[in-house]
Amino acid sequence: MKRSVRTVSWSAGLGCLLVAVVVVSAGLGSVWIEPQIVAKAILNAIVVPAGVEIERAAVPLIGGTIPFPDPTYASIFSFDVATTDQVIVETLRLPRIALAATVGFALAAAGTVMQGFFRNPLADPSIIGVSSGAAAGAVAAIAFPALIPFGGLHFAAFVGALGTAFLVYAIATDGGRTPVATLLLAGVAVQAFLGAAISYMLVYSGDDLREATVWMMGHLQNSSWGDVGFALPVTLVGVLVLGGFTREMNVLLLGEEDAQHLGVNVERTKLLLLALASIVTAAGVAVAGVIGFVGLVVPHIMRLLVGPDHRILLPTSTLAGGSFLVATDTIARLDSVSLPLGIEFGMPVVPVGIVTAALGAPFFLFLLTRREVHSV
Repeated sequence: MKRSVRTVSWSAGLGCLLVAVVVVSAGLGSVWIEPQIVAKAILNAIVVPAGVEIERAAVPLIGGTIPFPDPTYASIFSFDVATTDQVIVETLRLPRIALAATVGFALAAAGTVMQGFFRNPLADPSIIGVSSGAAAGAVAAIAFPALIPFGGLHFAAFVGALGTAFLVYAIATDGGRTPVATLLLAGVAVQAFLGAAISYMLVYSGDDLREATVWMMGHLQNSSWGDVGFALPVTLVGVLVLGGFTREMNVLLLGEEDAQHLGVNVERTKLLLLALASIVTAAGVAVAGVIGFVGLVVPHIMRLLVGPDHRILLPTSTLAGGSFLVATDTIARLDSVSLPLGIEFGMPVVPVGIVTAALGAPFFLFLLTRREVHSV
């Protein structure tokens, strides 16, 4: 009962923090929008299915038309907001903010699982090569688009991430067992190989070099609701399913032998945790590129605050990751900021991965100097 109260209390507090960060972020930019206006505009953007219309589309190969459903939506709220403010919030800023929160959810949740899986506070979502696999797929799609005839960059990155994760798992598995140390070493080796492949593709990418480099730095430029629709369902389902394995994650912290004696099917659980964490990571990396330190620093900080119990740690880390990435991306995207009282100042626009590294690395070093980095 006490644990449930702590989980709800921490989750509610971090949920309120996320809402506050989103509202502040959506109001900041070259045009300042007051928080109450932002809140109304966000509520106006919430829609629900209102009906389905049947449209007919021509199919050249068949020579006729086929019907397909075209859902219609209706707004739940109808607050009086100036058209300009509504467009700025709903169309220009909110998609990027929603995507930042989604990617933050994914990376923080996956980092929590990986740190528990490897029983190592330095583990993060990229430890078995998922990020490198996504980068290889994305750079291939950018540099050699003819090799990726369908699906585009997001699809190539998603497939590359999952393909790498399961390749590493297959290499490390022998006789139905997957030693964690072997899995880690296989991940390091595959990452090194993919790093060489990525470097080769970058050398021959020509005019596409800048696009590929920016993608690998981690970015959320040109985000759309379509990107959110790609990543959010996978992330939410993955995190919810991972929530059903929090007891097993706690038991695995005791060691595989003890976990086996306590009734946990260790190999099956390890495979499921690895697969789910890889899928969640792949969804985030596919739409945002390689963003470091979210999956490393956020779970570690939350572990110091709430303890190692994954029943509390997983939901709190997920929410904190969303707030962290929304806040850092707000810093990354602002080329100019207008505030009340005529205050204006300029800032350089940079990929969000640079900001997370610039903030995350010194903070992690601070924890090290305070001897606040402990074993999982």
